[in-house]
Amino acid sequence: MESSIKGRLLRYWKVYTGALVLAIISDMIGIVKFDIGIGTLTLFPMVFATIIGGLFGPDLLKLFTMEESGAAGAMVLVCLAPFMAKMGVGAGANLSKLVEVGPALLLQEFGNLGTIIISLPVALLLGLKREAIGACYSINRDSNLGLTTDIYGPDAPETKGTFAVYIVGSVIGTVFMSLLASIVASWNIFHPLALGMASGVGSGSMMTAAAGTLATIYPDYAEVIPVLGGASDMLTGITGIYMGTFIGLPLTTWLYNMLEPKIGRIFARNTMDSKVGGEAE
Repeated sequence: MESSIKGRLLRYWKVYTGALVLAIISDMIGIVKFDIGIGTLTLFPMVFATIIGGLFGPDLLKLFTMEESGAAGAMVLVCLAPFMAKMGVGAGANLSKLVEVGPALLLQEFGNLGTIIISLPVALLLGLKREAIGACYSINRDSNLGLTTDIYGPDAPETKGTFAVYIVGSVIGTVFMSLLASIVASWNIFHPLALGMASGVGSGSMMTAAAGTLATIYPDYAEVIPVLGGASDMLTGITGIYMGTFIGLPLTTWLYNMLEPKIGRIFARNTMDSKVGGEAE
């Protein structure tokens, strides 16, 4: 085991060194706030670390190879483990609060279905076909990818749609959730605990980003928000697979069959008009 650890350190020393340097730089930048009209955009050190790390990746500055980037992605779960353990301890200490909001935690899972109504028409307007079903029925993390693969097969368009969102969520999901949490919080419409519960979307990293942002914005609820976010995320992970199987996928398929003939025709007509216009020029 000692040899294995030493070999891994020697093999990926750039990853560990880069992570340390990024942590120092991001912490020195600190928290930056912008007024963007619809709310206050709050950028936290995690966001800067993600952006700078992406710039150093194999697609841009190429300071890290694709293998090193893949290894770094796998280490995210290791870095999150202490935080998840802290949330577990906090959940035990705040068990009474979890019991008080128990029904809300269970019912919020139905709120996740609302994104289907928004995302599916957008996907169809962008020209997606049956890929839209897999892309829009859930947040598309590991369990959802397994579900669509099992139902439709690995080469089905529905599975390709799920996998595409899975990749995008892995790359920019934490940044998006952090920004979204700060913007919505600036509206002062929802209670901080409601926003904490909404952070539990079924992805540990996304929940951590959103809950961490909210805990900074609402210091009076800094201990409770991660607890509710973690409990919500756990329930979403447990019930999400059943919600996707029996409600999410059937609902998305039904909406697709109803909307695709209409929206698909609009996309086809716009595409044809753009081609005709291009040929005329």
